[in-house]
Formats: sequence, C-alpha cells, structure tokens
Amino acid sequence: MRIGVPKETKTLEGRVALVPEAAGDLVSRGHEVWLEKDAGIKSGFKDEAYTRLGVKIAPDAVALYEKGELIVKVKEPIAGDLQHLRKDHLLFCYLHLAAEPALTRQLLDIGLTGVAFETVELPNGDLPLLAPMSVIAGKIAVQVGTTLLHMPQSGKGKLLGGLPSTQRGKVVVFGAGKAGGASAALAAAGGANVTVFEMRQDRMDEMMALGPNVTTLYPYRDVVAREVASADLVIGAVLVTGAKAPHVLTRDMLQGMEDGSVVVDISIDQGGCFETSRPTTWKEPTYVEEGVTHFCVTNMPGSVPQTSSQAICAAILPWVNKLASGQWRDNEPLVRGINVDGGKLVHPALQGMQL
Repeated sequence: MRIGVPKETKTLEGRVALVPEAAGDLVSRGHEVWLEKDAGIKSGFKDEAYTRLGVKIAPDAVALYEKGELIVKVKEPIAGDLQHLRKDHLLFCYLHLAAEPALTRQLLDIGLTGVAFETVELPNGDLPLLAPMSVIAGKIAVQVGTTLLHMPQSGKGKLLGGLPSTQRGKVVVFGAGKAGGASAALAAAGGANVTVFEMRQDRMDEMMALGPNVTTLYPYRDVVAREVASADLVIGAVLVTGAKAPHVLTRDMLQGMEDGSVVVDISIDQGGCFETSRPTTWKEPTYVEEGVTHFCVTNMPGSVPQTSSQAICAAILPWVNKLASGQWRDNEPLVRGINVDGGKLVHPALQGMQL
C-alpha cells in the first residue's frame, strides 16, 4: 500500500507520525512510504534520514496526498489538509470529532474512512494510542502550570513544592487515568500537596501509593468546590472515550479560587472539562477568566515533538501495519476506532451529534 505522511499544519505543531526507522520498517514490508518534504524537521528528523531507508519525498502537500492511499498523521486535518483529502483515502490520526462538528461534517461530505487514534480500543477498554500522548500531556500540564504560577507570568507567585518555613502549594487533579496520573505523580514528586478526584477505587489506590502528600477523593460536588477553592493549580484530565468531556469545574467553583491561580484543561481536545475552557494554541496559550489563568492548548504534546513523535510512532506502528495490509476490517480494536466511514458517522459516542 502507498502510505502518505504529511507535514502537520496545526499552530506550532512539531510532531511527525512516523519516525525514519518506522517508515523504513514499512518499506521493508513491501509498502511504498511517502513523506512530505521536511515533515520531520521539527522533530529532529531530516529528509535524508528517511530516504536512506527507502522512503520517497513528496515536494508538497498536493503531491503527498495524491500519492497516499493510507494517510497517517498526528493531529486532526484542518483547512490546509481538508482540501487534499479524497473519498478513497483511509485516514489514521487523532480526530477528536466530538468537539468538532464542522470537521465531522466535512469528513462526512468527503466520504473517506477515518480511524481515530483516540478510539482504537482494546477489549479491556484500554486506549493504546491515546496513552502515550496522555502521559506527556499530564507531565506538561504540571510543568506549564508551575511556570504560570510565577509572578512574571501574572501568577500568584507561589512555589508549588515549598520549603521549610513556607506552605506547600496545592494541586487538584480531576481524573487518575494516564494523563491525570502523570500529573499527580509529577506534582507529588515536586513536593506539592496533591488532591486527586477519581471514581474508580483501583485508581484511587494507585494515586495514594504515590506518597503521603497525595489524597484521593470521590468527586462529590461540595467536596470539589471546597478543594478547588484552596488550590493553586487545577488540572482537568477527564475522558469519556470518543465523547465530549463532562464539565467537572463550574464557573461558580472557579470564582472561589484566588486570583493568580492556574487551571490546565488536558481534556480540551474533547471539548474541555471546565465550564470556562475554550481552545487555545501554543502561539496564544492562555487567557484569564474570573482572575484565574487558563491554559487550554489543544496539542500540548506538540511542544516536545521529538519525544512525542518517538512515543506515538512506537504505539501506532503495529496498527499501521494492520491497516496497510488491507485486511483489517476483522480487527476489533481498529473497527472500534472508526469514526466516519463512507459518509456515515459510525462511532457510538458520536451518534446524535448536532452537525
């Protein structure tokens, strides 16, 4: 099969879907792999690293999409990509359609088959292609949130870890999956007092095991409001596979926080789990609501493209192999990953979308 890897076009997105070694592996299996010129540069991979492994270079997006049958990219297609997609394309990337009705309509109109990384689901419910980027986003949420608390960034001027004679900072995390768990672990390791809201007992146990400075609580509304009011940094990492994220932090709760506090919404790709969240970019990553700095960048892992590209590629390559074989419609996890197919909206979580 002819596999096309385009250059990512989202604002300050540096990832590439296939690193050179992975593309070379596909070539060795008999596939024809095309890379758009300089698609790997921001991740540290020059075209020459690909061509010496048998990958062909397309001079631009027009040529890339013309050559490719299976299009493998990282982020959802935007305006520059959509004009090149065809009905016969098999698209494999993050889609996050629950928060993107306009994009959903455009993909349906094109009539292609779109398999979303974030909805490829194993029988036990695990999401293997979402997991690595979730871990990275969880770590970035703490790193960015810590910096935004600095006074020059209009933060309250608090050091999360504290030191003798000062109070520790407080971090509240919603969700203890891959993203939330990574956030809690990094915040706790840095010395902050961490409260994690979670409903699953097994995940509560995992979070408690991080250390004595971690508390896990069930998200009763009154308890959430109380804990958020005294938080310096709040991180949202709530996921319902394929669907819009539920709001776990209301504007009323936000109003109870001190000015200069920070909230980071990792769930923003799925619409956001805070009532006051709206998508931002790395070019303009923050805004202030009710005196609280909001960070809601929709491609957080794109800021560390070398690490992210290596991680996502290792996760998706086995599935790219299956798709490229042409015999994948009997593969249950991939079938669960289909969002749109020949003009039809097929994923259960997307049924009933207002388009």
